[in-house]
Amino acid sequence: MTETAIRCVDLHKTYRSGDVETPVLRGLDFEILSGELSVILGASGAGKSTLLNIIGGIDRPSSGQVWCAGQDLATLDDRSLTDYRRRNVGFVFQFYNLVPTLTALENVEAATQIADNPMDPAEALRLVELEDRQDYFPAQLSGGQQQRVSIARALAKNPLVVFCDEPTGALDASTGRHVLDLLVQLNEQTQATIVIVTHAAPVAQLAHAVLHLTMEGISTSRNQQRARAADISW
Repeated sequence: MTETAIRCVDLHKTYRSGDVETPVLRGLDFEILSGELSVILGASGAGKSTLLNIIGGIDRPSSGQVWCAGQDLATLDDRSLTDYRRRNVGFVFQFYNLVPTLTALENVEAATQIADNPMDPAEALRLVELEDRQDYFPAQLSGGQQQRVSIARALAKNPLVVFCDEPTGALDASTGRHVLDLLVQLNEQTQATIVIVTHAAPVAQLAHAVLHLTMEGISTSRNQQRARAADISW
């Protein structure tokens, strides 16, 4: 039986500015299963980034429950949330967020220093096919290579979940397909739980499960047969 990596129950998020309240997430109920690649899909303004920040332990819900690693994140204090992020979560960002003064290997090593059971940094770079670029600085790498370093950095922590926030948003279509194919391959090879947040509907064809987020709520569908990134149309 497949275990649940993340479970949200009646999740709400409302932003307040003075007397004005703006609801963003409205009573979401869903599960993300361990070892699967899931895509959170939605139009701009649907609340994808807000949801990612909450399940990633960066933001807090207004109400509801967010379960991961045996904890309800909604009840944790700031120190405990920081510990949750360090121990259980890897992030891949749209614009890479690499430290420019560190080499590719050093960027990955920096993440492993705050992990309980990290992967060897050189092995993480090998998984993303950058073992021959480990001594290069970010400015010496292409956009696609920088994103692969970002993926290696996230995987090297051996986290429960890797969150990818629009991982192809800063890349051209060809490079974006290569990065997506890499994420699929890594999911299959390492059994890492990977969650991709995107507005690009074709990416959903690569997932085991698709969480469709709208202003009204969220629904889940599953792909019986996953496509290859090379075969999807943008």
